[in-house]
Amino acid sequence: MQSTNGLCKIVASIEKSIDLNVSFKSVTERYYTKRYFVNKDGEEDHCIMFHSNRICLVTLAEGHPVLKGEKNVAKIDFQVSTKVDRMKNKVSGKSKHGAQCLQSSSPLCFIECEDGSKYTVKSCLKGKLVEMNDNLVDNPNLLVTKPYTEGYIAIVLPSISSSEEQKKELLSYEEYQEILSERSHVNM
Repeated sequence: MQSTNGLCKIVASIEKSIDLNVSFKSVTERYYTKRYFVNKDGEEDHCIMFHSNRICLVTLAEGHPVLKGEKNVAKIDFQVSTKVDRMKNKVSGKSKHGAQCLQSSSPLCFIECEDGSKYTVKSCLKGKLVEMNDNLVDNPNLLVTKPYTEGYIAIVLPSISSSEEQKKELLSYEEYQEILSERSHVNM
């Protein structure tokens, strides 16, 4: 109860003031814009989520065989060459000193599924590797169960001068949905 000038007013508890059955958007849904890279050689599509501060999350797109087939991920290998281990990327400071430089075709990791299939995840962006998602080491299936939140693969920071241009070169959500629709008609 709340008193106003000697009058009592009944106020509902906070739990009853909102509808708890409403599904709220995640942080990535609220603050990131999804863009898509379609691999011309196959259907290993990638999703790049752009934040307004240029930070980009790289993950798999819904048309990628791992997500589409709801495959079980056995292992994610971050050792992309004999000399480069993406998990050993050490970044410091505002300018991201020590960050590994990436080209759009640079491999970020290799995915190995329980059915024996293997996939290469590429950066799809030119920029600095800020972080690899170390949660995927212990729980690689986050890539399948929560690809757009805890299951992202990497954080990449494109340069200020190229960020918008790179974003425009990738497909919008609508354009990507058209490609998925075309693929489903071809596969029928």
